[in-house]
Amino acid sequence: MGRFDGRVAIITGGSRGIGYAIAGKLAEEGAKIALFDIEEQSLEVGANELRESGYQVMTRVTNIVEVDQVESAVKAVANQFGKVDILVNNAGIIRDNYLFKMTDEDWQFVMDVHLKGSFNCSRAAQKYMVENKYGRIVNISSTSALGNPGQANYSAAKAGLQGFTKTLALELGRYGITANSVAPGFIETDMTRATAERIGVPFEEFMKAAISQIPVGFGGKPADIANAVAFFCDEASGFVNGQVIYVAGGPQA
Repeated sequence: MGRFDGRVAIITGGSRGIGYAIAGKLAEEGAKIALFDIEEQSLEVGANELRESGYQVMTRVTNIVEVDQVESAVKAVANQFGKVDILVNNAGIIRDNYLFKMTDEDWQFVMDVHLKGSFNCSRAAQKYMVENKYGRIVNISSTSALGNPGQANYSAAKAGLQGFTKTLALELGRYGITANSVAPGFIETDMTRATAERIGVPFEEFMKAAISQIPVGFGGKPADIANAVAFFCDEASGFVNGQVIYVAGGPQA
């Protein structure tokens, strides 16, 4: 018996990286998985890999910034699998630059994906969770919420997700729904590679510098975030609500 047998989980940005690792972890322990992403090709590649392992997976090409697409996608999940138990708001982007170089579009795009997207998905999913008197919402924040040069937009959005999380916890707890947040530190993903490229540093050098600041002495993997998400999603974690856990190899806040 897996921890998530009979559960239905939606993961946004689930086609690769951290989102894909989360999907794999929840599926491995019994959940039926719905992956939302805007990149159809990578979405199907990721889903097919999970299906080859024997997991039940559906996909939906969804721009989470568009409320109609989100409502339709979440309804499709409920129609196919019968309910929605878990939502992981993982989809994210970066448009890094120093403040004096950051454009209006850089700022707004990051805000829309992280904050509006998470709002759209949470509002759509909670309707089904409230009906069933059960739910788990996990928002993926970041250590950048504490501040990071060149990421005024991303830092603000990730800090906003923490406030969003705590408010959802207060509003939805009475319905058997918890809301928590995982804030990754340095994780080896395509996004960290993009950051290295932005500042003009080879990724190996960038990674070495980051690891030198991590107390445990090594960088994180997407599986480390998936494990933390699984803890919050567990039925046994029902008394853990409105929390932010930094998965960063050391104390952050």
